[in-house]
Amino acid sequence: MTDKIIKIKSGKVAKTIGGDEVFIVAEIGKNFIQTEEDRPIAEYLRNAKELIDAAAEAGVDAVKFQTHEVEDEIHPDISFSAPHFPAGKRYEWVLRNTKATPFEFWRELKRYSEKKGLIFFSTPMSRKAAEKLDKIGVPIWKVASGDMRDYALLDYMLNTGKPLIISSGQVSLNELNEIVGHIRSQNRQFALLYCVSHYPCPPEYFNLATIEHFKEKYPEVVIGFSDHSIENLNVPLAAIKVGAKIIEKHFSLSRELWGADHKVSMTPMEMKALVKAVRSGQHQKVIHGLYYGKKTKELEGAKNQMRPYFGKALVAARDIPKGVVLTKDMIYAMRPIKFLKGLSAEKFFEVVGKEVKMALKKYQPITLKILKK
Repeated sequence: MTDKIIKIKSGKVAKTIGGDEVFIVAEIGKNFIQTEEDRPIAEYLRNAKELIDAAAEAGVDAVKFQTHEVEDEIHPDISFSAPHFPAGKRYEWVLRNTKATPFEFWRELKRYSEKKGLIFFSTPMSRKAAEKLDKIGVPIWKVASGDMRDYALLDYMLNTGKPLIISSGQVSLNELNEIVGHIRSQNRQFALLYCVSHYPCPPEYFNLATIEHFKEKYPEVVIGFSDHSIENLNVPLAAIKVGAKIIEKHFSLSRELWGADHKVSMTPMEMKALVKAVRSGQHQKVIHGLYYGKKTKELEGAKNQMRPYFGKALVAARDIPKGVVLTKDMIYAMRPIKFLKGLSAEKFFEVVGKEVKMALKKYQPITLKILKK
């Protein structure tokens, strides 16, 4: 046992991250939405429970979802589609997710997951989403790749005292180092997942030497792998061979269903095969050199195509009169920074405590020119 072992408990279900066993996460995300037309909440709940049943049958340790609150995530006046899901306008997609998942939806899924012997957690895609999840008692936070520089969200998570899992898919090495430094300064336990944010991700895009680099640079941190490749067990097994202690894979009943992530997901039979391969030590036989690369390589996330769409800018969370000193709750971090001319969300702490020189309307971007020096 070392200090970097993370112990988590969801109800009566207790698990260890960073121990001898690899921690395997079925990333259900939003895959309970399976049709282009909207459906009743009760149907989404049934779909989610069916996915939890399949994940439990496959033998994973945890199920993870994604939680949205459109109020503080997507700017309502900007229409755009993300590169990985051109079929859906982002604001309408997040609005649909918000309406589909009221508080009781998440509380029931947590209870049901625990009944199945699984850790339940979810990725909050904004601060308000984190507030909702905190109320139901998630045991650990996952920070999405696109939200790694959202310090408004990160600040909320860190203040709960719970451990975090962060992901490298949309940051550079320098940005990651700043984020790690901030988490360390708060004395919080966390794990770091190597990730390439392409959906699906071709095996040749991977540079698994990064996992060894992370282990050497952050020795007190549990290192894992968030994998968006499909139909290839060798990639996650190779990641384990070079040191990954967490494997996260998108999970769906079928890659033919409608939605953002089904096409990059493992099916129940594939997940079961992966769990069996991991538990039986098959990673030891994998030729990992095919995906290894080199330790000195910059993260793909430094120039990832998703950054302009998933990056966030700071905006007013309400109407703010002239002369007011900004507090944390007066500021939202919202997508997409590509079309918002506000300060980046990573400037959150530089804005808090500043006086505004002019009145702001709700959702108006916060810029340097409106702040008193």
